[in-house]
This record gives sequence, structure tokens and C-alpha cells, in this order.
Amino acid sequence: MIYKMKNLKYGIVALLLGWACTDAPKDDTPWIDLFDGTLNGWTQKGGEANYTIKEDMIVGSTVHDTPNSFLTTDKMYDDFILELDYKVDPTMNSGIQIRSNSFPYYQNGRVHGYQIEIDPSDRAWSAGIYEEAKRGWLVPLTNNKRAQEAFMQNEWNHYRIEAIGDTLKTWINGVPASYLIDEGADSGFIALQVHSIGDEQKEGTEIAWKNIKILTDSLQKYTTEMSLEPVITKNNLTQHEKEEGWKLLWDGETTEGWRGARLDEFPDKGWEMEDGVLTVLSTGGEESAAGGDIVTTEQYGDFELKVDFKLTEGANSGIKYYVNTDLNKGPGSSIGLEYQILDDAVHPDAKLGNHEGSRTVASLYDLIQADITISPSIRLENGTPPVSCPRTIMWSIGSTV
Repeated sequence: MIYKMKNLKYGIVALLLGWACTDAPKDDTPWIDLFDGTLNGWTQKGGEANYTIKEDMIVGSTVHDTPNSFLTTDKMYDDFILELDYKVDPTMNSGIQIRSNSFPYYQNGRVHGYQIEIDPSDRAWSAGIYEEAKRGWLVPLTNNKRAQEAFMQNEWNHYRIEAIGDTLKTWINGVPASYLIDEGADSGFIALQVHSIGDEQKEGTEIAWKNIKILTDSLQKYTTEMSLEPVITKNNLTQHEKEEGWKLLWDGETTEGWRGARLDEFPDKGWEMEDGVLTVLSTGGEESAAGGDIVTTEQYGDFELKVDFKLTEGANSGIKYYVNTDLNKGPGSSIGLEYQILDDAVHPDAKLGNHEGSRTVASLYDLIQADITISPSIRLENGTPPVSCPRTIMWSIGSTV
């Protein structure tokens, strides 16, 4: 009797297990594998770290005397959902590049773009968002203790990364890590980074990646709700920028801090503020017409200025600095040094000037042609150029064709 009851009990367990396996939900997500067991479709850029294949993994290992190394996809991606697993040596630093690029004209081909951090150090910012070779930290995990604690040392960790439109979201081992709304690059390659190491660090430390898969279709159907508050960079300072001492020159909404070059207040025409964008309207080819130029109400000596701009076809504008609005009371622009903003391909001004090429975009207008291998930002330090007193910064209106 006891023997028969045992058989009956085992039979019920077996049936229950079989029923559970039959009813398990099937993942019908149309994932595409980025790693097929070979490195076909991948190209190494930057440094000379070693990338090899071991079983079902891509393994990167550090070497001395080389910059950051990147194993990049040959294909470019814009909107996608990416998942992968990695295991990293506790002494390393690494990351997953997304929407990244390498252009000959940008720092001699240096890889730059968004990086989803891999950080096994005590700082524990894994799955935070960094911008390689550009703005630096965009979303550190300083105030996200749950995500910091989700990283598993010496174990496989899982990332989910969603890049849809201007929104980036990350999870580490299922825990929400980063939520960023940013108008940076909208397309680029995906890359696996092996960070450079110092002489005191051990060569040959490894990071391994596996189960690398991407989704590019029907993304709204598969996107995951994010519980974090977003970090919005448009007309806002990131925490990193605040710590470095940056200040906003324009708040994205009002005319505060700006006035007309020949006015005590902001012009009532010629300028438009909408959706966080300051736009100078067409002047029909006239210089400093309509509302005229605008200048800061404060004056500045040594400074570093960063600004994002875009042009319509044939546009001509500029950013002037060390401006003295009292030097020119007549028609035309106020006098100052000018960072040229121009549609070089269309506007005839690109071929004019006192020095060849000195009226092309990013040039010091009519004086020095821009070196397009350098990121176009204005950097002025300790008397370069030599000016003895502070001046205002001005947004200047040029002509269109």
C-alpha cells in the first residue's frame, strides 16, 4: 500500500511539472543576434586591445601603451532595444558604446558618443550614461543606490538599453538605472570598449560579452516603462556640468539676460523662442536687420562657451565675443571677434575674406580659418586673444542667400 501511494505521488508531480513547462510563455520578440560566433560585421577602432572569441563569448583583454579600444559594429543603428550579458574583471573599466561615430575630421577619427558604463569599482556607476570624448557624464548613478547595488561582482550581469528618439533608458539586472532625454547623436555604431590601462595596472585583464541581441522593429510594442525621473539636458545643466562650474546663458524660455545690441530691452521682432529653441528669423539678406543683434546683459572676461546650433540652407550668422556696443552706433553689426556660423556649401561668403577660408563655419571671422579636426567650441584662456577688459557676448545676424 505504501509503495503504491509513492508511485501515485510521483506521478502527480510529474504531471504538474509537465503542465507547467507546456504553459510557459514563449518569447516571440524578433531579436537579431549581433554576434554569430565570429567577428564578421565588427571592426576594431581606437586602441590595440585584444579581442578574441571563446566559446559563445567575445572576450576583450587589456594591453599597455594603447588608448581606449572599441570593437564596433559595421552597421549603424538609430532607434533600437539592445540586450547583452557581460562579466568583467573587478580591476577594469569598460562600457557599451551606442549611437557612436568615428570621423576623420573629429579628433583624427577618435570614437565618440554615448557610452553605457561598466564600472566594477566601489563607485558602482554601471549602466550610467557617459558621453565618450565629448561632454562626459550625463547620468551618473550618484543618487540611484538600488542600481548601484544591482551590479554583481565576478558574475554575469545583464543590460537592457533602449534608444528611441531622444530618449535613452537603461537597466542593470532588471533594475532601472538611467533615464536620459537628450538631443545628441541620433545614429551610430554599437561598440564594446576595452579601456586603456596605466603602467601600474596588470596587462591581460578581461571582460567578456555574450547574448548580444538587438531589436529594431515595432519598438513601441516592446518598450519597457521606466520608473525613474528623466534627466533632461536641453537648456539644463547636468550634474557634472554644475560641478565643473558651468552656467546657463539662456534659460530656454525667457529673454532674461539678453537685450538688443542698441536697445535696453529685448527686441520685439526678428527673434522667436519656441520649444526651447532661440531662432533668428530671416532678414531677407540684410545684415543685422529686423530685430537686430542681441547681446548679453552681463560682461565676461576669460571664459569657455558651448552652444548647439543648426542652420537653414544658405544661412549666415555668428557668435561675437568681447563686444563693445558703443563702438558702432550706425548701421550693421556691433564690433567684436566672431565665431562664424555659415552654410559653407551655399553662401558665397565662404569664398571671401581677408584670409583664405577665414569666413567658413567655426572660423575666427576674417582672421583665422577653423581647424575642422578640432571640436568647434570657443576656448579663451588668460588673454587669448589679448583683450584688456571684459566685453559682452553677442548673437549676430548675418545675411542669407
